[in-house]
Amino acid sequence: MSQQTAPLFELTDLSYAYIPEQPVLSDIHLQVYPGQSLVILGANGSGKSTLLKILAGLVHPTSGQILAFGQNLTEKKLQDPSFLSEFRQRVGFIFQNSDAQLFSATVRDELSFAPLQVGLSAEQVEQRIVETADLLGITPLLDRPPYKLSGGEKKKVALACVLTANPEVLFLDEPTNGLDPRTQFWLVEFISALQSAGKTIITATHDLSIVEEIAQRVIVLRENHTIAADSTAYEILSNRDLLLDVNLIHKRSHFHIGGAKEHG
Repeated sequence: MSQQTAPLFELTDLSYAYIPEQPVLSDIHLQVYPGQSLVILGANGSGKSTLLKILAGLVHPTSGQILAFGQNLTEKKLQDPSFLSEFRQRVGFIFQNSDAQLFSATVRDELSFAPLQVGLSAEQVEQRIVETADLLGITPLLDRPPYKLSGGEKKKVALACVLTANPEVLFLDEPTNGLDPRTQFWLVEFISALQSAGKTIITATHDLSIVEEIAQRVIVLRENHTIAADSTAYEILSNRDLLLDVNLIHKRSHFHIGGAKEHG
């Protein structure tokens, strides 16, 4: 994809393995540009969550190179306090399991954590909390402990925690997993609004029903952990043979684009 601007992320010949000879990702070449809404699509175990974590600097490749904001993103580079601080301000990660990122006594404390880390004043932090809570409709939850919230409420709080830092890039790992239909609809609408506001959003999912609504561009991973396709959401979802090949639908399914879900 030709772009006028430089890529935010550039992956070259990148591979990752937990155990030698058992790759989780293999020979990945990828460029992500500012303002793109990208979905990393693949069956369970294809490596999509690992690829998301590599882009976010949470996991480091076994081989190959990743550039982030024009600089090598390496374990050593992230040990540089000034680079780490700048990088963590520019990216935000929403984990599949919201409990993995909620650890404070109250929702208000959760929302204050990121802006306090970047050195905002108490007044500025409070303003961020008020604005973000209002944006996500969680103001009534501010003085409640996170562990007493519903799954949908936890997802909104996890999203709010990241947004209080106002990152350029948002990573979402299987964001609709475990959500009721109303919260899932709300989340898809909210992601679309963030895209309209110019955020770069990268989502790992196997949920075909949300792809068309949140993605301009889709990367499809094969079960052998390589990239099978890189195209528009429409092109990917229209390609039944591809979806069958990468195990995202089965032969008797009736999935079609336009918001319809797969039926067995």
